[in-house]
Amino acid sequence: MTALTLSTAAVPGLRADAIVIGVAKGARGPVVAPGAEAVDKAYDGRLADVLETLGASGAEGEVTKLPAPSGFKAPVVVAVGLGAEPEKDAAFDAEALRRAAGAAARALAGAKKAVFALPVTEAADAGVIGEGVLLGAYSFDAYKENGRQAQGAKAKNGKAPLAEAALLGGKPRDKAYKAAIERAAAVAEELNRARDLVNTPPNDLNPEAFAAIAQAAAKEHGIKVQVLDEKALTKGGYGGILGVGAGSASGPRLVKLSYTSSKATKSLAFVGKGITYDSGGISLKPAGHNETMKCDMAGAAAVFAAVVAAARLGLEVNVTGWLALAENMPSGSATRPGDVLRMYSGKTVEVLNTDAEGRLVLADALWAASLEKPDAIIDVATLTGAMMLALGSRTYAVMANDDAFRATVHEAAEEVGEPAWPMPLPEHLRKGMDSATADIANMGERMGGGLVAGLFLREFVGEGITWAHLDIAGPAFNEGGPFGYTPKGGTGTAVRTLVRVAELTAAGDLG
Repeated sequence: MTALTLSTAAVPGLRADAIVIGVAKGARGPVVAPGAEAVDKAYDGRLADVLETLGASGAEGEVTKLPAPSGFKAPVVVAVGLGAEPEKDAAFDAEALRRAAGAAARALAGAKKAVFALPVTEAADAGVIGEGVLLGAYSFDAYKENGRQAQGAKAKNGKAPLAEAALLGGKPRDKAYKAAIERAAAVAEELNRARDLVNTPPNDLNPEAFAAIAQAAAKEHGIKVQVLDEKALTKGGYGGILGVGAGSASGPRLVKLSYTSSKATKSLAFVGKGITYDSGGISLKPAGHNETMKCDMAGAAAVFAAVVAAARLGLEVNVTGWLALAENMPSGSATRPGDVLRMYSGKTVEVLNTDAEGRLVLADALWAASLEKPDAIIDVATLTGAMMLALGSRTYAVMANDDAFRATVHEAAEEVGEPAWPMPLPEHLRKGMDSATADIANMGERMGGGLVAGLFLREFVGEGITWAHLDIAGPAFNEGGPFGYTPKGGTGTAVRTLVRVAELTAAGDLG
């Protein structure tokens, strides 16, 4: 992981491979952003003109490299686009700083050290820049020849991530700046852990392996952990999780992670869908839809990472994470369309489509979480292709049984840079899940399928408990090229939202 430090040294004398500066898109061309004054001065105040000559415009994510001025210890200046120049006396948007830092860190793969001289007006700016650096420098090389190389060394199949980033603009001993950097490191490291899990091939990450990883992390960070295997799930009556996992040689698991604070007055439960591979089961997915289904456990990865991050940050709130883990495979023992499952809550579900399996494992975990009477529950799942059609590949949906809580979660997501959008739970869609055989069917109307899935989950939330559902099917796995601080592959979507909700709850600001 890239090392973060704070520095107050003068830019010309800093020994590094590169100096990163910001450039904004002004009305008449590129504009050098605050933080780069020393570099601009060394170019006789004509740095913007030089960048424009090189084709730079200041557009978001744009990276332009040029030789450093004479007398500088670093050989290269990296100018990264921040997007539109803010209005007079206004600060740059936090997400613009985060994305710019990520794009620069990605462009500096193979470098040992870079100095980031981006706009910093307060400690929070240093935090988002640090977060962007750590997320942008991420790479997943475990399955390439010789595996991940030593930090800072060149690998046979590419360059190692940027080894060290020195952030200018904040004093190393200033408590606010130090806290901001420490928070950035904790959140980014755990988010990258979630990315690693999503990117790990399903032959190495089955439910048992995922549970073992969670147990190891829990022991390291003082988190209580309980793992229910097939025998315990059968004894407890977890029909949803067992039904989904019935067709696989790898048995299902339900993992409970409990972080507690002696100063907590509120409690949260996070529930994650953890389908380590989704073939669709007997309702087999068509060719072309299976290749990325290792990512169907991204919800559980996000929940796992968020609980560990809460523990590392010492948040004054109790947080319980529920990882509903199963592999959905077709076999002679697999659940069939038409089967009826008796869920942990006691309700029966007619399975009309075995590829609508995520809601089945979540239903059991939601009821288990409800029995502990938390102040709020949030579930996270790569649940429906319908929501991808509605919101695209970069925005996730927020549904809830409480409008104020939905607004709080949505605002938290936007605050930390995770695009989200509030969606309704129309009551008229519930009737489509009526079953002549069971209490409810796992499928309803095709139109509005993402909302139907949310209505199904609501059936398994305890009465009087505030609940939100995050459908992250779109942004959880990036099949396109990297952008900003977002890599190709697993993204770690929802980790930062969950952590922010936990922080708001600890502060007494939960809506």
